[in-house]
Amino acid sequence: MTVDVHQHLWTPAFVDALRRRTTAPRLDGWTLHLDGEPAYEVDPADHDLTGRLALNLGLDLALVSLSSPLGIESLPPDDAWPIIDAYHEDALALPAPFGAWAATCLSEIDPARLAKTLDARDGVQNDAKDAKDDGGARGVGPGFAGLQLPATAVRDAVGLAGVAPLLDVLTERDLPLFVHPGPATEPEGPGWWPAVVPYVQQMHAAWYAFAAFGRARHPRLRVCFSLLAGLAPLHSERLANRGGEGRGQVDPGLFLETSSYGPRAIDAIVRELGVDIVVSGSDRPYATAPDPALGDAAWHAIAVTNPNRLLNGKESRK
Repeated sequence: MTVDVHQHLWTPAFVDALRRRTTAPRLDGWTLHLDGEPAYEVDPADHDLTGRLALNLGLDLALVSLSSPLGIESLPPDDAWPIIDAYHEDALALPAPFGAWAATCLSEIDPARLAKTLDARDGVQNDAKDAKDDGGARGVGPGFAGLQLPATAVRDAVGLAGVAPLLDVLTERDLPLFVHPGPATEPEGPGWWPAVVPYVQQMHAAWYAFAAFGRARHPRLRVCFSLLAGLAPLHSERLANRGGEGRGQVDPGLFLETSSYGPRAIDAIVRELGVDIVVSGSDRPYATAPDPALGDAAWHAIAVTNPNRLLNGKESRK
């Protein structure tokens, strides 16, 4: 069961919802306007379903997610929900091998609405039951694999306390959380700046915030941090030198996704935490899944065994 836990695919209803907006985040044709980032020319071919299906040959599951840097989740409810609902509607209709992460509004926390969204999978996944019984991931076929939140929502104790009701919904359903960079709201530097500086800082903070404030509150929650949590685990020596704890300890419920990094960074993470918590993600169409260059056994762990454990909470039997 080969899995890519991190892709983006802008579907027609989602694109139309962004084009109806007159303030950021919005699309003017295919020009994306965001607060804090330069205008970005989106290539329509990047979000062509037929083309993406061709690129996903060889994958058993590709999980798409809302593009959290757009800031949709933090809009007022009347602005956020139409876009999120459009994303959900189209995500549920995507063909195999697609699955999806659910999204939610953060300006007005609504755990009941999240529960209803996640439970919708039960009514449409009968066709995937055999795959699940064979050890496949929950995300196979229609439905949501879990919830994605922007790192900006979980990077400190206050943020984690605010979203705690949402995380409880996940725990009740034994579904994971996917943490993705959020908006880069302060413009600074060249075009690559948001992806290399604030996104990485957000993920770094989210990793340590969950360890310090979130794990005790949510002891059974599985969490996957995109882009290797901004390489936060590599700072464990500094953490120990400054009075922190945890060096040498591995939380088997915390996973690190590989997008935007390569063999050197993946190797360093594996040396620090072991291979069992690393999962394959591409961030397609913005990048491709890196080759960890650690051999066939490591590749199988990162692309097959570990993602299935993230999604299912158990080892894949395939």
